[in-house]
Amino acid sequence: MDLLEDGPTGNAHEYTVSEISGAVKRVIEGEFARVRVRGEVGRVSRPASGHMYFDLKDQGAVIAAVSWKGQVARMQIRPEEGMEVIATGKLTTFPGQSKYQLIVDNVEPAGAGALMAMLEARRKALAAEGLFDADRKRALPWLPEVIGVVTSPSGAVIRDILHRLRERFPRRVLIWPVAVQGQACAPEVAAAIRGFNALMPGGAVPRPDLIIVARGGGSLEDLWGFNEEIVVRAAAESRIPLISAVGHETDTTLIDFASDRRAPTPTAAAEMAVPVRADLANWLGETGLCITRAVRARTDARAQRLADLSRALGRPEALVAPARQRFDLVSDRLGPGLRMVVVRKRGAFAPLAAQVAPRLLRQVLMTEVRRIDQLAGRLRPAPGARLRRAQQDLSVLSQRLEAAHLRAIAEIARRTREGRTQLATLSSRLAQAPGTRLAMLGERLDRLDRMRQTLGYRETLRRGYAVVRDGQGDLLTTAMAVRAAGLMEVEFQDGRVTARPDAAPAPEVVKPKPRGKRPKEPPEQGDLF
Repeated sequence: MDLLEDGPTGNAHEYTVSEISGAVKRVIEGEFARVRVRGEVGRVSRPASGHMYFDLKDQGAVIAAVSWKGQVARMQIRPEEGMEVIATGKLTTFPGQSKYQLIVDNVEPAGAGALMAMLEARRKALAAEGLFDADRKRALPWLPEVIGVVTSPSGAVIRDILHRLRERFPRRVLIWPVAVQGQACAPEVAAAIRGFNALMPGGAVPRPDLIIVARGGGSLEDLWGFNEEIVVRAAAESRIPLISAVGHETDTTLIDFASDRRAPTPTAAAEMAVPVRADLANWLGETGLCITRAVRARTDARAQRLADLSRALGRPEALVAPARQRFDLVSDRLGPGLRMVVVRKRGAFAPLAAQVAPRLLRQVLMTEVRRIDQLAGRLRPAPGARLRRAQQDLSVLSQRLEAAHLRAIAEIARRTREGRTQLATLSSRLAQAPGTRLAMLGERLDRLDRMRQTLGYRETLRRGYAVVRDGQGDLLTTAMAVRAAGLMEVEFQDGRVTARPDAAPAPEVVKPKPRGKRPKEPPEQGDLF
């Protein structure tokens, strides 16, 4: 581009706006093809299109930056406002707004300090919400029936966990495969935790009693997916107890604070999940022995106490002797007392017996007679009424019995008709079965006979081939064998002829040989080809 000097410009070239913009774009992209820019992330915007727009700034300048949707999906660390990062990309211009911008395809923290500062700020914000409180922690089940493991199915972590569980106490394990690093890590891990919690108890897929989120060691960037807010909130909301086993013992992620228990390694998580079965068996055996010894000691102590108390008691004869003496004294006084009582009662009864007269007895007797007559009058109609009630009950039962009898006869008739129908059907099928079976067997026999004829060597003879044998009836399959035989017998479809290899005699029809000397049947098919 020529620079215009002061003065008349009548013959200077006129550029369009697009030409100027294109020239500026080529200059900037030529000078800064690919650059790494360090700065603090300012405004961050993520519209519905999936692209990301943000600013990179320092004390004196601001550069607009943009990452397209595909580039954002490949980023391991996404820029957040306030982060100090190193952005790698291509510097270009945007003619629509007359500005230059950086097309960023990779973002990395400007040192571990910046990343740790962001991690600490996120930890404090989540802790302020109470997601890391100790009262939210749930106790782990002592012996879970089903254990859910959220990890990569192809790594060594799941093999270590399964091996350790198999050694200690085999349990049923459900594996939810997830990505353990990269952009897909955080959403997949959160979805796995929520998916295990969404399972219904007693469903087709059993609901885990314990969840283990596991991953091997790695750098801070590799483990960053377990520091994402979506993963921390999913772990804190889990209704199933959760063990975090991410990284090695020195690695710390935010899911460790939200989980119910943190394990230094995935193998340690398996040890926390289940006890050792052999130790439990030993403990049960020792506990049973302790209980047996305690019961025996308690029984022995009670028996000894009872023996000691029994020695303190007196002899039974000494205890019974006073009572026996008192009984003897009372029994001696019983006879005279009874006689005295009889005398007194007899004296009291004599005046009363004098007052009793026949008239009084007659009145009592008449009273009893009237009472008996009244009862007899009430008793006379009772058998008839009871008989009538019995007849009514018998009539009702007779009607019910007759109806039941008719229903039984109708049911038996119906079953008889159905049985006759079934018997007729079966008889018809039975009569047709031999013919059908014989027809099927005849068709099968015809097919086999046709196959025998088709595969037999005689069909091959009809197509122009011949079977050559020597004088003993053995097959000749080579020219050398024919010359050595001297005399040969050739079989065609309509008969056999004899011939010599070096002469051409007239055909001679060979008579069939006697049955006793009939040559062996040649094998079918194979030797002809």
